[in-house]
Amino acid sequence: MNMAPPVYLDYNATTPHDPEVIEAIRPFLEEHFGNPASSHWYGIAPKKALDNARVQVASLLGCSSSEIIFTSCATESNNFAIKGIARAYQEKGRHIISSRIEHPAVLEVCAFLEEEGYEISYLPVDRYGLVSVNHVEQAIRDDTILISIMHANNEVGTIQPIADIARLAHEHGIIMHSDAAQSLGKIPVNVLDLGVDLLSLAGHKLYAPKGVGALYVKETLKPASLIHGAGQERGLRAGTENIMEIVGLGKACEIARRDLQSNMKYMQSLRDRLYSALSAEIKEIRLNGHPQERLPNTLSLVFKGVEATRLLEAIGLDVAASAGAACHADTVEISHVLRAMGIEEQWAKGTLRLSTGRMTNADEIDRAVKAIIKAVHSLRARQGR
Repeated sequence: MNMAPPVYLDYNATTPHDPEVIEAIRPFLEEHFGNPASSHWYGIAPKKALDNARVQVASLLGCSSSEIIFTSCATESNNFAIKGIARAYQEKGRHIISSRIEHPAVLEVCAFLEEEGYEISYLPVDRYGLVSVNHVEQAIRDDTILISIMHANNEVGTIQPIADIARLAHEHGIIMHSDAAQSLGKIPVNVLDLGVDLLSLAGHKLYAPKGVGALYVKETLKPASLIHGAGQERGLRAGTENIMEIVGLGKACEIARRDLQSNMKYMQSLRDRLYSALSAEIKEIRLNGHPQERLPNTLSLVFKGVEATRLLEAIGLDVAASAGAACHADTVEISHVLRAMGIEEQWAKGTLRLSTGRMTNADEIDRAVKAIIKAVHSLRARQGR
């Protein structure tokens, strides 16, 4: 008996490949295999494709194509940005400001730098997951060289006041970096409007393949090189470029720029349809994250009295989503984001992250609603609630 696959509501984890992206990549799988650095005929098409992709990414971000450095993922971009600035500017200072809700790709880099003698200030957030600009200002010291705050949180979707933080950073001569892996393609991300000096992005959050990302590096900045070699990517990240996936990233950015407004409205309409239906039928439900300043596709919900891992097991054949807490034999591991937001354990352990995407449809939302409602009522009934 053929069963429909589970409704995919985990777009913040990764996205399917856009058909246009697949078609853009195909010639570089089947025909154009040359090295873009080669001076002969076989290098022409790959070189043109590399240049074009750099323009496509830059056009989405509102910067010059020469300011785009291709990487393997947002994790690499974050490592490159933070370590590169830390090492290039260590004579000026060894203090960095970040937040408690950053992705591990930032937090683990900061922890590594602490072992090398750098000092990191991890800023708190309020109950909505927002960083206070006042807290940023209070944390600034004479030896602060970098502020790294994510644009939007991957778990609860809260959007940070990056432009205000960047303005403050520049008033003090501090470099500003932001991890925009979750926000790109969902809300406007323009590096000039945000005022950032470095910005990280990931292809697989944008309907491009896994294994490709990029880092915007302001032309006037010179972070320490990540990989030494033949001088590719402004000499900052040497190595023959991954043309196939770079082409995919470029096309994905072109699509994101072209369809941004319609995609924002579409994803939000499905997210709100999901929330309205669930909250109408389930009692003791709570929304995590900022009610307005939040990604249009992200819904972090708490179901009181239900363990998220048990809920995921119950809906596993019908819905693919993520949990905000992992429940083990005698303990509950709540995500660092929910802990930083001060969510009480009795609520936090029932957190489910549901994220819509461009390929989600209304029928899938309705199917997911039925499955979640049934599972929550069943699990609560077992507990006598």
